Amino acid sequence: MTTSNGELLGLAFMAFFIITLSSTARYYFKFFCFIAFSVVCGVGPVPLMLFRPRDYRNALIPAYLCIGFGKMLGASFTVRGKENINRNHGGIVLMNHQSALDLIVLAELWPIMGRSTVVAKKEVLYMFPFGLACWLWGTLFIDRQNRDSAKSVINKEAKAINEKQAKLLFFPEGTRGNGDKLLPFKKGCFHVAVESQAFIQPVVISKYHFLKSKAKIFNRGQNIIKILPEVSCAGLSKDDIPALMERVQKMMQREYEQLSEESLSINNISEVH
Repeated sequence: MTTSNGELLGLAFMAFFIITLSSTARYYFKFFCFIAFSVVCGVGPVPLMLFRPRDYRNALIPAYLCIGFGKMLGASFTVRGKENINRNHGGIVLMNHQSALDLIVLAELWPIMGRSTVVAKKEVLYMFPFGLACWLWGTLFIDRQNRDSAKSVINKEAKAINEKQAKLLFFPEGTRGNGDKLLPFKKGCFHVAVESQAFIQPVVISKYHFLKSKAKIFNRGQNIIKILPEVSCAGLSKDDIPALMERVQKMMQREYEQLSEESLSINNISEVH
């Protein structure tokens, strides 16, 4: 049995009609397109990446493509505070985590931060061919179930922060949160910062008012990424980590609230609390 051009056109029109009328259908359709396109953009340049394995520059082409496609879907970002970036030394970059769309945030930061790398669970490595692409642009894979192994890997990366002037990007909340308050921070990234006596660079992303996972809404929205001044860990020890965590989280929470309020105004949204 063959399908006529008329039937295909009818199915395409029906799909377009459903997506146009249903916010839930649009939500899933946009996310499907975003994930699919991100994978294609990530693995497409793999042959070129093979010439310089484990090099952060391998992610630059996927990053630019991801930013462009994000704008097509309606997720646009403005980056502020670029003057706070110092490429002459490595450090820990901390970002609040809201959605899979944070991939666009990473894409925005990757070209401007300098020599960057991210931390991912080891299972991602086995997601061929995407895992291969991640490895080629320098992703640090850790076994979250094995604390000794994870600590060993991150300690090696702590040396790279100083020796290679690398920026190690973390989501300190450890999981996604889309409320008005940031989730409690995990200690791992702060241990790395103190171990390497590095700088911490807080980065805050305004709340995704355009995205509501429970209501299945994915509209268009203008968002703000703000790079805050660095926090030095020079002279700090493990005993100072709790106070350091509290200081950085309060700083990021205060900025998150201010940026999220501004984002409401930019997007002409009235939100009832």
